[in-house]
Amino acid sequence: MFNAGFTDLLLVWLAAVLLVAAIIDVRTFTISNRLNLTVALGAPLYWLSIALVPWPGVAVQLGAAGIVFLLLAGAFYAGMMGGGDVKLASALALWFSPGGTVKFLVLMSLAGGILTLGIIGWHRANRREGRPEIPYGVAIAFGGLAILGQILAQRFLNHFA
Repeated sequence: MFNAGFTDLLLVWLAAVLLVAAIIDVRTFTISNRLNLTVALGAPLYWLSIALVPWPGVAVQLGAAGIVFLLLAGAFYAGMMGGGDVKLASALALWFSPGGTVKFLVLMSLAGGILTLGIIGWHRANRREGRPEIPYGVAIAFGGLAILGQILAQRFLNHFA
């Protein structure tokens, strides 16, 4: 097990990566496989830092990420999300508890709905033709940052308890 400072550093690093992902997605409407792989490969370091046991701990994390991937693959198939979005959300699920993953998905969905409505409204107000692109990485980052904030706040409170 690493020290608590290393765990906090990993969580702050993940927050920075999410901000970068959102900015890149707004600019290019893509989230690279390299960025998604970086998030996924950071999770085992986090698991070590919090002393997550292989069974059932790591197995649950992998299972939850797999479920997220399957659920969001349906959204990809329906044309509602990009492949990079699906992979980023699945990689984030590796970092969150199952309860945190559910909260993340709810917050991401709410943010995504608001983002989509805003972009569609802007698209129509400016009389643009075609289907607008939605940088869903922004919604993923919002949901992820909200859960990371909750985790960091709880860690801070536990430090002083």
